[in-house]
Amino acid sequence: MIYWLTGQPGAGKTVLAKMLFKNKLLDYHIDGDDLREITNNKNYGIEGRVQNVATAQKIAHYLNTKGNDVVVSLVSPYIDQREEFKKILGDELIEIYVHTSEERGREQYHVDGYQPPLNNFIDIDTTHDTAEQSYVKIISRGK
Repeated sequence: MIYWLTGQPGAGKTVLAKMLFKNKLLDYHIDGDDLREITNNKNYGIEGRVQNVATAQKIAHYLNTKGNDVVVSLVSPYIDQREEFKKILGDELIEIYVHTSEERGREQYHVDGYQPPLNNFIDIDTTHDTAEQSYVKIISRGK
């Protein structure tokens, strides 16, 4: 299974991914910031973001085909890229839209062209819920 957490910077994707990784004993966690560091991709424009998502998708798909469960925490702003990946993976992918109306210190990384999911996703609003409450929502809906 691949749990794909998408949303704006500062929404809580990485925090929730770490909880899923730790508590569900998932095999791998792929984080967008870590991936950029490893691949030296410092391009935050459209091309750089598309490349970062494509790299995460390739790695997650490969690991999943080897029987591993993966959680990905990545802005992944473009719906067409996410929808194509959902078509490839089918029931092996759970898309989780993590968002908040609060400012959390990452506004300088806000993605103006972010496109939220339209269907077949878990909606997690971290504005008023704690990380633990959001985690429970993911687990209860992700089964």
